[in-house]
Amino acid sequence: MLHRPLPRLFVLVGPDHDLALLPGLVRAGVAGFQVRDKTGSDRACLALVECVLESVRSLGALVVVDDRLDVALASGADGVHLGAEDLPVTAARRLAPDLVVGATCRDAAAVARAGADGADYAGLGPLHATTTKSGLPAPLGPAALRAAAGGLPLVAIGGLDPDRAREARAHGAHGAAVLAAVWAAADPLAAARELVAAVA
Repeated sequence: MLHRPLPRLFVLVGPDHDLALLPGLVRAGVAGFQVRDKTGSDRACLALVECVLESVRSLGALVVVDDRLDVALASGADGVHLGAEDLPVTAARRLAPDLVVGATCRDAAAVARAGADGADYAGLGPLHATTTKSGLPAPLGPAALRAAAGGLPLVAIGGLDPDRAREARAHGAHGAAVLAAVWAAADPLAAARELVAAVA
């Protein structure tokens, strides 16, 4: 449950990323982090989330855990982001009434369902082609944001750079979630500052 503004920019964080950069990313303006560990053990995932929390929470950033409500609860994270194959939003809301709950959606109907089920925001995507996650459906394109806007806050995801993030905002997105745009950049902190400006 949102007790403060939803971040305009989420940076996804995995076990292969340079966690020493996290405080600098917050100082660059990043207010949200989504921890994603698709391959690690339960303990490894928990340790990763705890490390992210230790790095950014005192600086005021919000941390959600991708897929794993159990890890979000065990770590004391701020929320969970649920995909189509994860626990239903209704179950997550029942088990964790105070957590921020995000839901992956692909169209206006899914956004409406997520809102009715208790989600706080919808992650809409993939907006563009991306290589950071396999098995994704075809890109939606930015027009999908305008079609789905008006209910839950929409966080655009998928192949975003500063120009595409700015475009997503213009089409109705509340904000954006990125991975490669920060972590694959030659200067992740400069890239983060540019993205923060793009979604402001």
